[in-house]
Amino acid sequence: MKKLLLLSLLVVFGLASGFSQNGKIEFEEYDLDNGLHVILQQDHTTPNIVVSVMYHVGSKNENPELTGFAHFFEHLMFEGTKNIPRHQYDKYVSRAGGELNANTSTDRTYYFEMLPSNQLALGLWLESERMLHAKVEEIGIKTQKGVVIQEKKQRYDNPPYGTILPQTMAHAYEKHPYRWTPIGDEEHIRNAKDEDFMNFYKEFYVPNNAVLTICGDFEKAEAKKLINDYFAEIPKGTKKIYRPNIVEPKKTAEVRDTVFDNIQLPAVIQAYHIPAVGTSDFYAVDMLSKLMTDGKSSRLYKELVDNQQKAIQLMAFPMPYEDPGLTLAFGIPNMGVDPKALEDEMDKEFAVVRDELISDREFQKLRNKIENELVSSNSTIAARAENLATAYTYFKDTERVNKELEKYFAVTKEDIRNVAKKYFVPENRVVLYYLPKQK
Repeated sequence: MKKLLLLSLLVVFGLASGFSQNGKIEFEEYDLDNGLHVILQQDHTTPNIVVSVMYHVGSKNENPELTGFAHFFEHLMFEGTKNIPRHQYDKYVSRAGGELNANTSTDRTYYFEMLPSNQLALGLWLESERMLHAKVEEIGIKTQKGVVIQEKKQRYDNPPYGTILPQTMAHAYEKHPYRWTPIGDEEHIRNAKDEDFMNFYKEFYVPNNAVLTICGDFEKAEAKKLINDYFAEIPKGTKKIYRPNIVEPKKTAEVRDTVFDNIQLPAVIQAYHIPAVGTSDFYAVDMLSKLMTDGKSSRLYKELVDNQQKAIQLMAFPMPYEDPGLTLAFGIPNMGVDPKALEDEMDKEFAVVRDELISDREFQKLRNKIENELVSSNSTIAARAENLATAYTYFKDTERVNKELEKYFAVTKEDIRNVAKKYFVPENRVVLYYLPKQK
């Protein structure tokens, strides 16, 4: 009944909001001669637009001796351009009543502006300037080195539990570049030469390694003309773009370690190797993670927080990486509870899901939750722009944004049990104990 109501609402508002009558996102895509992929998605429900560019570069594309570059460029690309003075880039957007931001992952870097719909030309000009004329020069590099190093200290080195992700990745991977995180190594950033950054820019921040997405209240004819005006003359990149093809060796033994941190309560981290995002097993793994820790009615929460009171916090989430990644299960023991006791109980709950099919009630609850989340994930033009760009960047198939629900709904109870047996086993994981430093 709920699904029928949802589809009915999408039919009513579909023409204005960019959804077709069957509830699918409608978009147009094409390529410029320089290789830039363009995605246009109209939504006339509000007088706003999102202009975004996703570059297919993340921390996994970096030289192991020069890590942190993709995240560094997330900052540097706001420094200014040939035609935009330093520290003025964001002011163009704020004066127009908009906002902008960027983020970097292991696999891609994403820049966007949300603007009033009459500022389409501004958004396209800003992104074209960033692509063609970014200032990769001594003063900006020196400034951003300080900013990035300080960010690492504030977000990773100093906060309690801040090093969990870097420590987990370093323990989980021996060869694959996922063994370092986007923040990179402080010494690599500090010691890198200006020419190292310039070479990175020339290789990765080029039209043939990017997706330009416009979502919102615009007219296609005007948008296509402006895109041609601002982007068509940008030269195609001439350097060979590095795509690592390193395959992490199959794990045959558990990796276990202890990390002493400035914390009050210990933590137990279990990281299981899982398949890449978009694979059929990934969808089953995601459903399993939701079953175990998503919400107060989840299995681990009910048993270990409510019933046994062995934990004050529990979570598990898969990392949607382009190459095979991890699912992190994280627990903080209650006062006086030994971390080993909590780990043993977590293991028992995963053993149950390996041995027994989940109930029909739990299975339907999972499907309902996923349906609601997918609808919400595409409900705004900002989210839709990023989802469209991600689908093309990772899979070269933008239409995947309309296939996600059927991918999840193809997962059976047996599939969930099978991925539990295949991936959520001791020999396929890292276990870290975070313990308070001795005073």
